[in-house]
Amino acid sequence: MTDTDFHALLDARFSCRGYLPDPVPRGTVDAILALAQRTPSWCNSQPWQIAVTGAAATNRLREALRQPEATEDTSHDIAPPQAYEGRFRDRRRECGYQLYDSVGIAHGDRAASAAQAAENFRFFGAPHFALVTTEAVLGTYGVLDCGAYVNNFMLAARSFGIASIAQGALAARSKFLRRWFALPPERLVLCGISFGYEDAAHPANGFRTTRAPLAEAARWIEE
Repeated sequence: MTDTDFHALLDARFSCRGYLPDPVPRGTVDAILALAQRTPSWCNSQPWQIAVTGAAATNRLREALRQPEATEDTSHDIAPPQAYEGRFRDRRRECGYQLYDSVGIAHGDRAASAAQAAENFRFFGAPHFALVTTEAVLGTYGVLDCGAYVNNFMLAARSFGIASIAQGALAARSKFLRRWFALPPERLVLCGISFGYEDAAHPANGFRTTRAPLAEAARWIEE
C-alpha cells in the first residue's frame, strides 16, 4: 500500500448513521477481524475481546435494548468524560449541529434530538454489532490498546467497502450488555461498533466532520 492508498482509506472512512439491511458475508467479517487483530498493544497483551452479532442476533439485541431492563439500568464500566469544555465542547457541538442539520432537526428541538440519539440503540439500522471489551486489570493501557483496535477495525472494514460507527453511547448500557452477552466479571464494556453496508441515500450520511489544524494538535521541539 502506498501513502496515497492510505490517504484514500482514511478519507473514505466516516461514522455511518444509516445502513442497508443486507448482512455482510461471514467470510468478509472474519477477514476484517483478522486484519484488526494485527493491532499493536502494550507488551502484546491484546486486551480486546469482541462479540459480533449476526443479523438475527442484532435484531434480537435491538429489540432487547428497548425494554425496561435495558433502559432503566444505566451505568458505565469505564467512566465517560467528566465534561466537554473549550475547544472540545466546540468540536462536539459542531458535530452535533452537522448531524441535526443533515436530518432536519431544528436547534433546540429536544424531542427530535432525543429520538436521533436513540438511534444509537437501534445501531442506526445496521445488520451487525460488535461489542468491544477490555480486561479490567490492564487499566488505562488496556483501554488505550482497545482504542487502537477500534480504529483498525473500522479502517479494515472500509477497505472491504463496509461502513461502521464506533458508539460510546452503548457503554451506558454496560450492566445490561454484560448480562446479554454473558460477560465474565473481569471484562469491561468499552464501546460498540455498528457496521454493514451504508445507505447512501440516508441524509445522516451526507456530512463529514472537520479536523483541527496541525498547529492545534502537534508542536515541534527543535532544541
